[in-house]
Amino acid sequence: MINLTEAAAVQVRKLHAQQANPESSLRVLIETGGCSGFEYGMSFDVKKDNDLEFVSQNLKILIDPASHAYLENSTIHFDDGLHGKGFEVKNPNATSTCGCGKSFS
Repeated sequence: MINLTEAAAVQVRKLHAQQANPESSLRVLIETGGCSGFEYGMSFDVKKDNDLEFVSQNLKILIDPASHAYLENSTIHFDDGLHGKGFEVKNPNATSTCGCGKSFS
């Protein structure tokens, strides 16, 4: 399960309204790279055959099985305050994170 906070859901809805394909959903993924070994990624995409599908805050979230192994039970928050970092992933599976909050190991 992947959860969105209310602030993240509001921002995802704003970004989704700008997408050319209204049938797309939020995709959350893990990529190799970043200063800690793995990086979080998000985009809008259509469901692929092996995708897992979750609903949080009435928004559909797509995730491939390999990424899900790293992201299970994570929460995505959006911080737009004075020192806001944008989207932040609170990942209970990460053993360490970097200062930017966008990569982990």
